[in-house]
Amino acid sequence: MRLSNLTPVRAGAVVTGALLVFALAACAPANPSASGTPSIQVTDKALPSSHVHGLTVDGDTDQVLLATHDGLFDMTKQPVPKIGGTNDLMGFTAGKDGIFYASGHPGPGSDLPNPLGLIKSTDGGQRWEKLSRQGESDFHAIATTKSGIVAYDGELRSSPDGKTWKTVAAAFAPAVLAGHPDSDIVLGTTTEGIQRSTDGGTTWTLNTTGPVIQYAAFATPDEAAGVAPDGTVYYSSDGGATWTEKGRIGGEVLAIAAVKGGVGNPRIWAATPDGIVVSTEDGTSFRPSA
Repeated sequence: MRLSNLTPVRAGAVVTGALLVFALAACAPANPSASGTPSIQVTDKALPSSHVHGLTVDGDTDQVLLATHDGLFDMTKQPVPKIGGTNDLMGFTAGKDGIFYASGHPGPGSDLPNPLGLIKSTDGGQRWEKLSRQGESDFHAIATTKSGIVAYDGELRSSPDGKTWKTVAAAFAPAVLAGHPDSDIVLGTTTEGIQRSTDGGTTWTLNTTGPVIQYAAFATPDEAAGVAPDGTVYYSSDGGATWTEKGRIGGEVLAIAAVKGGVGNPRIWAATPDGIVVSTEDGTSFRPSA
């Protein structure tokens, strides 16, 4: 999910300059009455859309998928193909066994309601099934956990099955939610620092000693990567409880993903306006993704 910049409230945060901000990006809904699904193919390393809302990588195949205002794209192919129709995927995450969850707004030719509520794909994003809260929720942040789904649409909510929801008492608005389908640890990025839950999003604790992180992603149930507003990369081996500074990504970061690598060395991808970059050195250095 893309963020803009705000002043952090907690002193000692690792930032560049006096003003740093996070805010949920507001995207206008795509026009649901337009007909046809335009084909977008990119023949270089540029991103297929300037509005990036999510990034996921298949740990087995290294397929890199980019969720955007203009749909879902496979960044590992040239030219870059769109997967399925055009929907504004404001929220997007991968669950267990290749299942994708998303939210946002319907695109041209779509018969889905606006907002989308929570939708699910079991075929890699080609087709989407309605789960719940259609016409009610535009989830800008979604995370899967061992016990269900945590999502934010102006209220923090949790669900065991994506169909029934309870509102979580939480006095913060997460810009990004990060989880792993084999763990009940969830991280929420805020301007005050990382909010952390160890019970699937039911209760939360602010990490008052760690860095302010703008984007977070789990590589394994224990290993997480984080990127600060100034591009500084962090690594956690204990589910986001503590963080170690690694390298830095130059330029604006739009989304990140992480998958298991060697012990203590997750592979980390980041979407930037110039394309996708990857680190195979635990975030110490990055190169353009092949």
